[in-house]
Amino acid sequence: MTETGAKRRKPGQKRRSRALMSRSELANLGDGHVAYIRVMSVAEARRRFPAVGTLPDVKDLYALHSADGTPIALTDSHEAAIGHAMGDDLVIASVH
Repeated sequence: MTETGAKRRKPGQKRRSRALMSRSELANLGDGHVAYIRVMSVAEARRRFPAVGTLPDVKDLYALHSADGTPIALTDSHEAAIGHAMGDDLVIASVH
C-alpha cells in the first residue's frame, strides 16, 4: 500500500469499476437539473425516436437527455441543444 493507503496498480492492470447507479439514483442526480448531450446519426435518431417524423438531412443530430437518459430535445445543432438546456436551467454534464 502507498502512504495514502491505496493499493498501487501493476502496469496494464485495470482499475476496478465502481458500482453502477440505478435509474432512480440517476434521475435524482443533481436534483433533476443535470443533463447531457448525445451526438447521433439521423438513422440512429429515427430508430430511437420513431414518433419524431421528418428529420433534417444532416450528418449529425444532438439529443439532450436528462441524467437518467430520458430524452428532452432533439436538434440539428449543438448550440440549440445547449440553448434548450440553459432555457430549462439544466447543467450539462460531460459524458465520455
